[in-house]
Amino acid sequence: MKTRPAALGFRVKSGWAAWVLLAGSVRTPELCDSRVIKLSDPRDPTTLQPYHARMGRLETNAVELKRRTQSVDRMAKKAVADLLQRSTGNDYTIRHAGLVVGSQINPEKIANPHIRAHALEGRLFRTTLETALRSQGVHCSVFTERNAYAEAANTLDQSPERIKLAIAELGRSQKGPWRADQKMAALAAWVSLP
Repeated sequence: MKTRPAALGFRVKSGWAAWVLLAGSVRTPELCDSRVIKLSDPRDPTTLQPYHARMGRLETNAVELKRRTQSVDRMAKKAVADLLQRSTGNDYTIRHAGLVVGSQINPEKIANPHIRAHALEGRLFRTTLETALRSQGVHCSVFTERNAYAEAANTLDQSPERIKLAIAELGRSQKGPWRADQKMAALAAWVSLP
């Protein structure tokens, strides 16, 4: 049986990501699925914000950080493997994914330890998800939320307003939530379509 080319889009958050699967073409994208994956271990709440210590402080215990980040890595690999297996079982071939993140700032440039912890977590969840996808042969592009619509407008040769309307229309067929995170994931999948 012939498989259909498709692309994944993710809106990466701390501990989880909303994802959208689109098939079709750049001209006529088709929403195939939309869900959430866990990137942290639900049995270990410290993996949701692994760089946070008690009282909002930056975690400095190297052993504890290593344990938490390795757990995040395992969760991301398992989530991606399950997602790709489900998609392949539904006759989709996925070679491209787009990831939308809040920021790509270098955490080392942030003086405030609490804000640095958030930046470190943003980088951790993005890079572990990206690494897990690449290890499965999926090429990744990363977009910041602030610039995502402008970059998509250049790639898709459409205005940001027209793109927003098309994404809202895609969501009408969605049975689950179609909020800002799903819309960002759909945008990333759309610009990643082959």
